[in-house]
Amino acid sequence: MKLIAAASACAMLGACSTIIEGKSQQIVVNSNPVGADCGLYRQGMRIATVQSAPGSTLIEKSKYDIWIACVKSGYQMATYYNHSGVAGATLGNIILGGGIGWAIDSATGSDNKYDSPVNITLSPNMPGQPEGPVALPPSFTGNSPQAAPASPEPPAQPPTAPAAPKSS
Repeated sequence: MKLIAAASACAMLGACSTIIEGKSQQIVVNSNPVGADCGLYRQGMRIATVQSAPGSTLIEKSKYDIWIACVKSGYQMATYYNHSGVAGATLGNIILGGGIGWAIDSATGSDNKYDSPVNITLSPNMPGQPEGPVALPPSFTGNSPQAAPASPEPPAQPPTAPAAPKSS
């Protein structure tokens, strides 16, 4: 019965993801070891903090990806790239609500979804390596994962030795 009501609401209002999944999402962050402080960053700015993970935070959904960075004394900073994927209700919205519903959901971020829970493992500091940070950075941009280049550069040719003079 609830499914029929939700489908009817989607058809009438034309914003299925907004109705079913909402404009915000709870993200659970687990750290190994426990007790790390973790910051969630979008477009370089911190949007939320989970102190002493495991814990969770409520974020507004968006088309922009999120970086999660965790720090703990005695460990290196660890990061996780949380891609803003497509929410499950988006396909139903396109079928039932058409382009108008999808446009509404896209504008509000409701057609997006992030991974949750997120599990982050921090590596202990090793002798001879710089100490990891103990405080979260105020901003963080990370390095977006990139696909391998389509055509790798050819390997460099070793230098050739000069030819020996010919004897007559």
